[in-house]
Amino acid sequence: MKRLLPTSTAGSLPKPSWLAEPETLWSPWKLQGETLAEGKQDALRLSLHEQQLAGIDIVSDGEQTRQHFVTTFIEHLDGVDFEKRETVKIRDRYDASVPTVVGAVSRQKPVFDEDARFLREQTRQPIKWALPGPMTMIDTLYDAHYKSREKLAWEFARILNQEARELEAAGVDIIQFDEPAFNVFFDEVNDWGVATLERAIEGLKCETAVHICYGYGIKANNDWKKTLGSEWRQYEEAFPKLKASTIDIVSLECHNSHVPMDLIELIRGKKVMVGAIDVASHTVESPEEVASTLRRALQFVDSDKLYPCTNCGMAPLPRHVAQGKLRALSAGAEIVRNELA
Repeated sequence: MKRLLPTSTAGSLPKPSWLAEPETLWSPWKLQGETLAEGKQDALRLSLHEQQLAGIDIVSDGEQTRQHFVTTFIEHLDGVDFEKRETVKIRDRYDASVPTVVGAVSRQKPVFDEDARFLREQTRQPIKWALPGPMTMIDTLYDAHYKSREKLAWEFARILNQEARELEAAGVDIIQFDEPAFNVFFDEVNDWGVATLERAIEGLKCETAVHICYGYGIKANNDWKKTLGSEWRQYEEAFPKLKASTIDIVSLECHNSHVPMDLIELIRGKKVMVGAIDVASHTVESPEEVASTLRRALQFVDSDKLYPCTNCGMAPLPRHVAQGKLRALSAGAEIVRNELA
């Protein structure tokens, strides 16, 4: 019998300090060459072990082999120059130095296939693997070639579909596309954003998910959240389109946010990953806090379609804090499972 309320993470987990600088996004690797390759595999094993100790049901790679959830994928593509950088406003929120699209984008070989196969060898548990979504990819670049966000998004969707099919063949059970840009560029989401996402999942037989959050727990994102008022209703813009889409699972931010829980009604019928862990705080939630969030979500989603997870990636958090939060997530889910039994 399938386990109720299977727990998972939304994205990244902190890397060990011997691999990269702790609590830092885009941290350079501390190792090189063959030592780096071995170090990444060791970090994958360690991340998996920590998830298993915490009782996480659907495990992930914790993005241990990537410096960043978007740019690590992009750096393996032709047509993007990482030496030629421009400053752009990411998510219409904060400035960042990003690489430039200088020609037609293409992918010469798989990016994460070896990592996914390695993780698959380590566990029989279901695996979820995250890829950047097309709209979020174009929002993390400077485009000097296509000069059209939509055209570039369709190209990335095609490339992502190639990668996703290989991840499925490597044994990944759920492929998640991260689209925080869906909470910002509403007209584009409805005009072509969801359509390019569907192109990215075309032909997949494994489960598919889209993760839409309010960003990492960094100052720029936290400052932006303070401007959003007492209710965060951005999901209203994308959810109707997503309900009509072929995507299987929608992952959203919840705990310690101002997202009205009843917005889940807009995607009723879909499986929902409810963020029950706040990644913008170093305070470890109690199991009862997690359980309270899940109980509220169960008013709007059937128990067999609810997946407790974290609000976003936890790479910027101290490792001991992230581990505590994962344990709290599992314990809170168990409380509600017992109540439903």
